[in-house]
Amino acid sequence: MPHYVERERFRLPAAFKFALCIFMMGSMSLAWAQDVDDADIDDVLEQQSSANEDSQQSQDIIDSLDDEISADIARNRAARQQINRLLIYNNNLETLVADQDREIASIERQIEEFGSVEQDVVPFMFEAINTLKQFIDLDMPFLQRERAERIARLAANMERADLAVSEKYRQIMEAYQIEASYGRNIEAYVGALVIDGAERRVDILRVGRILLAYQNLDQTEVGFWNKADGRWTTLDNSYRREISDGLRIARKQMAPRLLELPIPAAGAAQ
Repeated sequence: MPHYVERERFRLPAAFKFALCIFMMGSMSLAWAQDVDDADIDDVLEQQSSANEDSQQSQDIIDSLDDEISADIARNRAARQQINRLLIYNNNLETLVADQDREIASIERQIEEFGSVEQDVVPFMFEAINTLKQFIDLDMPFLQRERAERIARLAANMERADLAVSEKYRQIMEAYQIEASYGRNIEAYVGALVIDGAERRVDILRVGRILLAYQNLDQTEVGFWNKADGRWTTLDNSYRREISDGLRIARKQMAPRLLELPIPAAGAAQ
C-alpha cells in the first residue's frame, strides 16, 4: 500500500503579505511611469499650473468679496448709529416744540390779561402824574426847573407809542422815589431866586423838607422860605454863620455838627 506523505500547508504571515502588495504596486507604478512620455508630463504640469491659477483667482475674488462685505457691515453699523442719533434728536425736538407750544399759549393768555389790566393801569398813571405835579406845586420851591422838566417828560411819555406801558409806569415810580428822597437828605446848590421883585443868584440850602434857606454870594444876607407866608423872608445876622456852615456841610466841606436853624414848629403853618 502506497505510503502518502501529507504535505503541510504553508501560510504567509500578514505583515509579509502587506509588504508583498506594496512591492507589487510599486513595481506597477514604476512600469506605468516608464510608459508615460515627457509630453504627458508637460500636459499634467500645465493642467496643474492652470488649476493653481484658477484657484488663486478664486481666492482673490473671495478676498475681494470679504472686504466688500466687511465694508458693507461697517456702513450698515454706522447707518444704524446715525438713525439712533436722529431718533433721539427728533424726540428732543418734539419735546421742545411741545414746550414752546405751551409757552406760546401762556404768553397769549398773558397778553389777553394784560390788555384788560392796561385799561386800568393807564388811567392810574395819568392820575399819578397829575398828583405828583400838584404836590410839587404846593411844595417848597427848590429845584423847580428840574422837577418841572421831570413832570413834563412823564406827561410826554404817555403819548409815545414806542414806550411800553411797563416802562412808562417804571419812570413814574422812579419820579416818586426821587421826590421821596428829598425828604431824607441835605443839599446845597446855586440857584436864582426872585426876592422883593428882583432876581438874585444865591446859595440855596435844603435840609430835607423842613428848611429851605438861602445866602447871597457875598454872604452878607441870609433868609428862608416862609411856608406861612409862601415867600422868601430875610433873616437877621444871627443865622448867617449857621446857614454858611450848613452849606459847607451839605457840600462835604465840613464835618457835620448841630445847627441852629429857623425851623417852624410843627403845625405852625399849613
